[in-house]
Amino acid sequence: MSQKILAHVEASSLKSDVAQFAIGDTVDVHTRILEGEKERVQIFNGVVIARSGSGSREMFTVRRIVAGEGVERKFPLHSPKIAKIEVKRSGVSRRAKLYYLRDRVGKSVRLREKRDDMPVAGGEAGKKKAVKKTTAKS
Repeated sequence: MSQKILAHVEASSLKSDVAQFAIGDTVDVHTRILEGEKERVQIFNGVVIARSGSGSREMFTVRRIVAGEGVERKFPLHSPKIAKIEVKRSGVSRRAKLYYLRDRVGKSVRLREKRDDMPVAGGEAGKKKAVKKTTAKS
């Protein structure tokens, strides 16, 4: 009974136009900032290293490098302060959390880009074929 009530209350605060992004994607997060009476939009761009929670409590963590120092910021996915999320680049990731990027510096921080012609993991195209070795007899 209480689960249904909680789901109904949460449904009213969920956004319907949430961008589809995954771990490893490079995104631009447009956040609304209030400065006095003026409102402006500030862009935070970086790599999504984590997603957690569900429903209205879902959060995602974005990491970027500023002046040689790593900066991470957690955003609530369904917050009204988030104007929009733009996916700039899709990265290949085999993990749910990319915390190992915190220890990396320079070019090793980069992830491979996801391409449309990549084979699906576990498919026939991804398997290596056995090569027969022939020996020449003299």
